[in-house]
Amino acid sequence: MVIVDAANVVGSVPDGWWRDRRGAAQRLRDALAQYAGTGLPELVAPPLEMVLVVEGAARGVASAGGVRVVSAEGSGDDRIVQLVAEEGRGRDCLVVTADRGLRERVQALGARVTGPRTVRGGRGRGGAS
Repeated sequence: MVIVDAANVVGSVPDGWWRDRRGAAQRLRDALAQYAGTGLPELVAPPLEMVLVVEGAARGVASAGGVRVVSAEGSGDDRIVQLVAEEGRGRDCLVVTADRGLRERVQALGARVTGPRTVRGGRGRGGAS
């Protein structure tokens, strides 16, 4: 299971995402679809469950292309922690974020973490840990 912190990953590249947060989340969702079948080299072998957590203006983005989109009613970080606790226990769970606080919270639950570059083709900040 790979859980992607949409706000953090989208925000890792200053490409004007703030003008259309929903569109930026949809573009990220579409880019993530490739990993559902191929996996993330050296991190997670296929097949994998790809989950994109959106919040705020990006809420309501639909699931598509092998990527399940989960809209956080409140904090995206809290929803990610909840997903790790409820669905990630007892299985390989990788969270994609550069948020230090979130990284610590999910690692305490047994999840691995990696940075936005893993899914942004080297254009974002962060890296595998």
